Amino acid sequence: MLSSRFAAGAPVWVDMCAPDLDGVSAFYRELFGWELQRGGEEVGGYSQFRLSGGTAAGAMAMPAEEAAPAWTLYFRTPDADATAKQVEQAGGSTLHGVVDVLDLGRMAGFTDPAGVPFSVWQQGQIKGLDVLNEPGGLVWTELYTPDASAATSFYGSVFGWQTTAMESPAGTYTMVHPADGTPDDMFGGIASLDDDPAESEAYWLPYFQVDDCDGAVAKVRREGGTVRMDTVEMAGVGRFAKFADPAGARFAVLQPAPPGEPMAS
Repeated sequence: MLSSRFAAGAPVWVDMCAPDLDGVSAFYRELFGWELQRGGEEVGGYSQFRLSGGTAAGAMAMPAEEAAPAWTLYFRTPDADATAKQVEQAGGSTLHGVVDVLDLGRMAGFTDPAGVPFSVWQQGQIKGLDVLNEPGGLVWTELYTPDASAATSFYGSVFGWQTTAMESPAGTYTMVHPADGTPDDMFGGIASLDDDPAESEAYWLPYFQVDDCDGAVAKVRREGGTVRMDTVEMAGVGRFAKFADPAGARFAVLQPAPPGEPMAS
């Protein structure tokens, strides 16, 4: 489960880019209740999706020829420069080097050995997202990759993640948590592309919490998004579905199972 403790290696931020922020912000307002707060020149126009006075996600207008619309996850690092070296040593690549964001923090962007983009955040004035594990907030993360074992090794080298394997008829699902945490601090999973016919490309998928998964599916269809996978129910986990927003950025939603419900075996 995501935690505002923001341990090293845990997700701390998520943002998206799209050519038309006004268009996608209307979509997310209907779906999650987010309001777009435009950023000023001092942050290069970087904006935030706000919910009940807190930040739920970041957003940036980006021409389609410069970057395909997508969501990007940020993981906490105590030292962005050291992490950049670890990424290179582990076989990843640098998309953009470490930069200072005023006094808010330091960031850098990378790709893992399978070419999946991700970013890191070194805390300054901003520690991370305000809205987590509640409707409209980030609640889970998932990596789809051609080689789950290689991905687990890479991210383990970079962030020190600890893992727990869960077997299912579809294959092995590897759940991860920070090095200084326990399985109760699991924040994501790593799945092989071969085990999920609905996925054909390696990428990180953010999940946002909802109260009503079926209602979210209906809203996505009504507001011009794409339902990539209709509602699936899993005992002990909840109900979830996968979407793409009107610009094409992929994300998912989760309606958590009631507390105490046993997981499917």
